[in-house]
Amino acid sequence: MARARVIESEHPQTRLSDGTIARIVPSGFTTGFELDVDGTPQSHVDLDDPTHLHFEYVARMGAVIDQLRLPGQPLTAVHLGAGALTIPRYIEATRPGSRQQVIELEQALVDLVKAQLPLPRGAAIRTRIGDARAGVGRLPDALTGAVDLLVSDVYSGSQTPAHLTSIEFYRAAADLLAPEGVLLVNVADGAGLAFARRQVATVQAVLSHVVVLAEVQVLKGRRFGNLVVAASATALPTQWLPRLMAAGPHPAKVAQGAEVREFTRGALPVTDADATPSPKPAASLFER
Repeated sequence: MARARVIESEHPQTRLSDGTIARIVPSGFTTGFELDVDGTPQSHVDLDDPTHLHFEYVARMGAVIDQLRLPGQPLTAVHLGAGALTIPRYIEATRPGSRQQVIELEQALVDLVKAQLPLPRGAAIRTRIGDARAGVGRLPDALTGAVDLLVSDVYSGSQTPAHLTSIEFYRAAADLLAPEGVLLVNVADGAGLAFARRQVATVQAVLSHVVVLAEVQVLKGRRFGNLVVAASATALPTQWLPRLMAAGPHPAKVAQGAEVREFTRGALPVTDADATPSPKPAASLFER
């Protein structure tokens, strides 16, 4: 397994187009390294064990990905937002032979990550530089209706840009999915979950079968955190649910059916005309 080259500098870094600084730093809590952008931890990577998903919401995404198709079967995946390429590495490790496309706005970020946290040799992970929404429309025609997994996890600093939260965006993204393809969205929100409720309502207006995974207190709106929205045009197999619950992290909650309808009650889908960025978390949330 490749080794990180962070020994060349204490904290390898680069300046992004918005003036923020991206750094690769040793993880303060576990093995591996973290991508930190302007003080916000964005990704964790363990090059010795790419199946080690340290961040809770990423582990929940991994639990969903494990249920797609047959275990170990290659996937066709599209990732909006590169981060440190944690999920593409996970798929490469657990489903060799997968074909993956990554759309990332920042060339400097991709260069930093690939230089300091090298990808596995021979991995079929192609990175395209550009805005995620525009990039969806520029992918090869052969991917339309053929993507098994589409992951939307795009952040500018600590917020998801407004134009990646609307029904128009999700319709364009859903056009890529195969009939049983799954969309995974990372939604960050805090008390009251007003943003998250509208995001789930927006996704559900495009893909009718939706489950929401989160830590119990986050799903109740009692603290800021990440919710993972999994959605498909076809029914998500009910046998997934106990496996997702068992996979954790704990305490885990998986909302489906009536719980999702109650979660979104009164929430209107977001349009381009009224879209807003995700809420900005308090700086204290990331204090070490």
